[in-house]
Amino acid sequence: MSTQISILGCGWLGIPLAKSLIEKGYTIKGSSTSEDKLEVLKSAGIQPFKIELKEEKILGDIASFLEGSEILIIDIPPGLRRNPNSNYIAKVKPLLQAISASSLSKVLYISSTGVFEDHESIPDYSEQYVFSSSEIKANPLVEAEQLILNLSPAKASVLRFGGLVGEGRHPIHFLAGRKGLQNPEGPVNLIHLSNCIRLILEVISQDQFGEIFHGVEIIQLSKQAYYAKKAKEYDLVPPEFEYTQTTKGKTIRMDGTSKTLGIELENKV
Repeated sequence: MSTQISILGCGWLGIPLAKSLIEKGYTIKGSSTSEDKLEVLKSAGIQPFKIELKEEKILGDIASFLEGSEILIIDIPPGLRRNPNSNYIAKVKPLLQAISASSLSKVLYISSTGVFEDHESIPDYSEQYVFSSSEIKANPLVEAEQLILNLSPAKASVLRFGGLVGEGRHPIHFLAGRKGLQNPEGPVNLIHLSNCIRLILEVISQDQFGEIFHGVEIIQLSKQAYYAKKAKEYDLVPPEFEYTQTTKGKTIRMDGTSKTLGIELENKV
């Protein structure tokens, strides 16, 4: 009998991830907030569920979605930029209750390197970084991570990805031709879809739960140099950066992830 995995949030990353897991012999349940997408999931071999996290409650049959699964992958963007007034933690807490009431033994939470602040000092952030209590309170993403890592009895891992690239998605399409962009000398922290999937598969196959992982590719260029290069590759107008203010940024390290999982990522971005 194959291991069953539930993927909460079958979108840009979730669907190709589900397909990769199915190819490896896993049985997959997947969720979407859109009724129209359920048929897309079904045609991909995913058992579809319409699940939506709302503040203080969950719409949809979350118990059936989790039933029989050994692993839950949570891949739901918080949408805080689109809706800054949304209470993300109020949406997460009912999910944690549902997880605790289920037979799940493992949880993988897909997070973002956006949990880390940009600074003029361009700090390096590793998987071992410890957030202060004020940082946790100030950032719902950080607070959500902490809640999920403290889950019981299921054991949870957090995987923080840099900016996502692939399948027609690249920041240069949004930045091309823009003027007055900030932080020209800042680092670039991106990762390709295929590398995201590779990292998730490794965490699952190696049973690496109870850990924090990072997913970024090594880019030895500043933002200005990198996006000028990408504009040329895509035959687009390069963005123009503003040099009147001190650059802020951050460098995301994944040395601990590479060592624990025994892999190095190929640069694809």
